[in-house]
This record gives sequence, structure tokens and C-alpha cells, in this order.
Amino acid sequence: MVKEKPNSTRIYDKDGFRRRAACICVKSENEAEVLLVTSSRRPELWIVPGGGVEPEEEPSVTAMREVLEEAGVVGDLGRCLGVFENNDHMHRTEVFVMNVTKELDEWEDSRSIGRKRQWFTIDDALSQLALHKPTQQHYLMQLQHSKTLDNTNRVVNATHPPKLTNAATPAASPTTA
Repeated sequence: MVKEKPNSTRIYDKDGFRRRAACICVKSENEAEVLLVTSSRRPELWIVPGGGVEPEEEPSVTAMREVLEEAGVVGDLGRCLGVFENNDHMHRTEVFVMNVTKELDEWEDSRSIGRKRQWFTIDDALSQLALHKPTQQHYLMQLQHSKTLDNTNRVVNATHPPKLTNAATPAASPTTA
């Protein structure tokens, strides 16, 4: 069953990219395990929870809202991993890290579309994402890489191999993307 949002308004940046936000949900501060959810379109496959930014909504708020809806978890929002461009689908996704503090027994998407969640090691999550969402693999690669960086925002083009740049480019900075 595909998830429908009838009153949803899609927000685009000045370059025509759809604005999205997502969270890499981690089980603990060592960030060895991440939470994935089943796809609403193909429930046998796993994805990173995330979705479209609503009007007047900050991407960090979008990310928290989406993980509650899609994964049924709450937690402490941490660093921003950057803005990931997908030129094939024309969207830019601002990705955050969230340390999960509570898993709900039932949540919106578990009731409405039967969505499931599961914890994976980073390597297993990378393998799962390779099957359906290879661009989301870059989120996890950046998660691993960012442990050694100063936690400034990064811009990553997820359509091609990741190249880290400063987010000073106005077209792709988190404040305008």
C-alpha cells in the first residue's frame, strides 16, 4: 500500500529541487546500528525514514516528524550530515542524526500501511539500501565519515560518488535548499 498525503504541499528551492529532510536514527552514541523502515511502495525493501518539508517548517522539524510517522521513534536530534542532492529525482534532502530514546509499540504508518522498522549494522544497512535506494547509502557513508570531521554542514551530490564541499554554495546550502 502506497502512503498518500492528500493535503500535502511540496516545497521546492529556487533551483527547482524538492526540499526533503531525513534522519539517520542511531541506537547509541557509538552509531554502530541504524534504523531502517520498509518502503511504502515496495514493503520487502528498506529505506531511511524521511519526507518532504512542509510550508514554514524547518528541515530539522520535518526530520523529527517523519521519523515519528514512518518509524515510530523519538529521540535527540544531533548533527546535520549535510544536504544530499539527487539529480535523477530532483530533490535535496537535509539529513540529520537522531539518537533514539524511545520506540513506540504502534505508530501512524504501522497502523495505516503496515510499515515495519528494523535495526541494522552499518554494513547490513548499506547492503539493504543498495537494493532499492543506493543514493541513501551516501547518508550512511557520510555518517561514518563525519565522526572525524568538524561537524559543519556538508553538501553531497548523491547521484554521483560523494564529494564533500563546504555548504557555502547558496544553491545547495541548508538554509536555501
